[in-house]
Amino acid sequence: MHIEPFYNLLVVQFMALKIGSIAPNFDLKSTGEKSSVSSTDLKGKEFILYFYPKDFTPGCTAEACEFRDQFEAFRELDIPIFGISKDTILTHERFKKEHKLPFELLSDPNGEVCKAYDALIPLIRMPKRVTYFIDKDYKIAAVFSDMFESKRHIEAMLGSLVE
Repeated sequence: MHIEPFYNLLVVQFMALKIGSIAPNFDLKSTGEKSSVSSTDLKGKEFILYFYPKDFTPGCTAEACEFRDQFEAFRELDIPIFGISKDTILTHERFKKEHKLPFELLSDPNGEVCKAYDALIPLIRMPKRVTYFIDKDYKIAAVFSDMFESKRHIEAMLGSLVE
C-alpha cells in the first residue's frame, strides 16, 4: 500500500520539540495585567506553555478547565501556565472570563510562535495540542503532544514535576 510513506511523513511533521533543546524565544500579546509576555520575562523561571487549536471548542475548553482545576498544584511549585493559540486577545479575554481561568492566554495570530515550537499543523496552519515544561535554563524539560487526549496534558506535566 502507498499509505505507509504518507503516514510516516505526517508523524515526522507532527512531532514536538525534543527534551533538552533550547526553547524558542517569543513575545506575544497577553490577557491580564501585562499586555504582553516574552521569553526574556521568564528567563531563570520554570513555566508551562500549552498550545491548543481554538478557544470555545470542546477539547480546548476541557483542557483549559483541567489546567484551571489543577492550577493550585502548579502555583504551589511556583510554575506559571500560559495557553497559546491563534485566537485574538478579545476572544481570549472572553474565554478566560467565561471559564474563570486563573492563568494568562497568549495570542499568536500569525502562528509564528506555534511554528517555532513545532505546534502548528503545516498544511492547515492550525495549532496542534502540545504542552511544554520549560526549565530554569530555558530548555524543554518535558513535552506531551496529543490532539485528542486534552486532559492527559495536565497529568503528564504534573507527573514530570514529581519525577
